[in-house]
Amino acid sequence: MPEPIPHVDVELEDLTGKLVELIQPGTNMERIAGGLAFTEGPVWRGDHLLFSDIPNDRICRWRERPEGPELTTFRAFNGKTNGLTLDLEGRLLGCTHEARAVLRFDHDNQPTPIATHYEGQRLNSPNDLVVARDGSIYFTDPPYGIDALPPEAKEQPINGVYRLGTDGLLALITDRFVRPNGLAFSPDEKTLYIGDSGGPRDIWSFEVANDGQVSNQRQFVDMDSYEEPSNPDGMKCDRAGRLWSTGPGGVWVMETDGSVVGRIRFPEQPANLAWGGPEWSTLFVTARSSVYRIETLAHGIQVP
Repeated sequence: MPEPIPHVDVELEDLTGKLVELIQPGTNMERIAGGLAFTEGPVWRGDHLLFSDIPNDRICRWRERPEGPELTTFRAFNGKTNGLTLDLEGRLLGCTHEARAVLRFDHDNQPTPIATHYEGQRLNSPNDLVVARDGSIYFTDPPYGIDALPPEAKEQPINGVYRLGTDGLLALITDRFVRPNGLAFSPDEKTLYIGDSGGPRDIWSFEVANDGQVSNQRQFVDMDSYEEPSNPDGMKCDRAGRLWSTGPGGVWVMETDGSVVGRIRFPEQPANLAWGGPEWSTLFVTARSSVYRIETLAHGIQVP
């Protein structure tokens, strides 16, 4: 494992003067893991970080030990997990590209598929997911995991966003996206944010009803005018309701009205992010072959 590399001068593109209130200039950006294939889906669980190394078909675990940081393979050969999170019982959930399913890992970390089909047809390749306070699971289903397969492998006529209820019923909540990707709830769960990485490069917000359905869609932020490559991908809210999302040029920080506070630049293009650490103020970012962490003055929403 490569030695962690501190980046003493974290590069902030502060558009409003408020980003320095969330990340102090001079804060270390530390690479805590490197030499991986393509990292995704970070989630903090207890005292360690879990994340996906998709091409190598494994879930990695990073944690700090008395003798130093440790990076190990937590589980391998799960069908190429992407997004990870925890359910209300603290069990790991994972979206899988190759297995084309949402998996739930039991307390012995053995996986069981809990969503594989919609209306009798196989899902595309579940990408990212989030769990509501009532235990229902929302996930996106773009075709990234089956793009290399013959066209007939795509059984769904849409690239949908779904809600898996606690009763096991799977419902489509929207099919408006070209390639739905990252998603996140606001702290009160009255708003659901969903990013589109299939051309429009924007994030939309939806009002969430008591029954879990969504309505009143509106464009929250448009990233398409930025020249840098990449798309909106993984995202999380902090406790103040600000949305932190990977996107062109790094990690974007946005207020609840969609105005952009600023961007955090990274040595590699980020794909996803998660809050964690003892105070839930550490931002962990998966970026291509590496994982980075930054201490912030914000606090994330604890999972679960």
